[in-house]
Amino acid sequence: MSLTTAPTGFADAPRTTSARPTLDVSVLVPAKDEAENLPLFMELAEATFSAHGATYEVVVIDDGSSDDTWEVLQSLRKRYAFLRPVRHRTQRGIAEALRTGWLNARGDVLVFYPADLQFKPEDIPSLVQPILDGDKDMVTGFKQGKYEKAFVSKIYNGLSQRLFRVSVRDLNNVKAYRREIMDALPMRPDWHRYMIVLAANQGYTVGEVPIPLYPRNAGRSKFGISRIPVGVLDMLAVWFELRFGQKPLLAFGMMGAALFAIGTLAGLGALGWLAVTGLGQRWVWTLIQTCLMLGSIFFATGLLGEQIAQQRAELRDVRRALDEVLAEREAGRSRHDD
Repeated sequence: MSLTTAPTGFADAPRTTSARPTLDVSVLVPAKDEAENLPLFMELAEATFSAHGATYEVVVIDDGSSDDTWEVLQSLRKRYAFLRPVRHRTQRGIAEALRTGWLNARGDVLVFYPADLQFKPEDIPSLVQPILDGDKDMVTGFKQGKYEKAFVSKIYNGLSQRLFRVSVRDLNNVKAYRREIMDALPMRPDWHRYMIVLAANQGYTVGEVPIPLYPRNAGRSKFGISRIPVGVLDMLAVWFELRFGQKPLLAFGMMGAALFAIGTLAGLGALGWLAVTGLGQRWVWTLIQTCLMLGSIFFATGLLGEQIAQQRAELRDVRRALDEVLAEREAGRSRHDD
């Protein structure tokens, strides 16, 4: 097997990937203050890669660490040829770190793996093999063993399964996926948790394998109970994106139409009551005015949303075309260098 390297760089630098990746697997490792864990992670990764037939690299994204993570990476790069460190000068979050890793990776298959050693590198081949064999487009692990947030994780996965109809047991876990999946996914903060949902919605096939979970080797978790409300809101945002993102007028127009219908029925009922009894109902006219105003607002919001959706579609096309131009330019430079 071959292990390759490349010079270190910053995330703000131009994209370094070419049209045709030269490796089988790129392991993307977001690292925030993980200086104590990275040496052992690389040692275990080297042992795993040496025993596996595919070609690997590890792209570690230093996400604005305040400890010695970047200095440790520079030292490790001299020892491990498969290591490619990149850096965010400030913390941007896991979703942005994964995108930076993708832009700097050269593998056909990408793997999201944390640096805290709660998941050991020895289990990476079990994630990537179904993809290398052509059986799946994305493979996620489901945790084996006890862990602190098991109750919260169970609720989160239960709600996600019912809301999105995705038949995997653990959405927010280590995962491997074809690199082209990243082209089709919106990378918003914290939406990496829903990568499987978004990919399945695009028609990619998804599988799962059991992955043992271990205690953290060093350091402490970056996530607390305060993340639960954020996760719930993100879940609703993803659901709305998948259900109405392409047709926002469908959602807001239905709500507007429902309010108009309520106002109309209330008005007809009030007129009928007035004709029969000669008594007016002031509260009914207040209801009618409220329904008409809110209905108009919802319709206007839907129309505005349609314009935004159109611009998003055009922006995706422009970004895709730009990526193709950059890839062709990089490939041309490579042929010229040869």
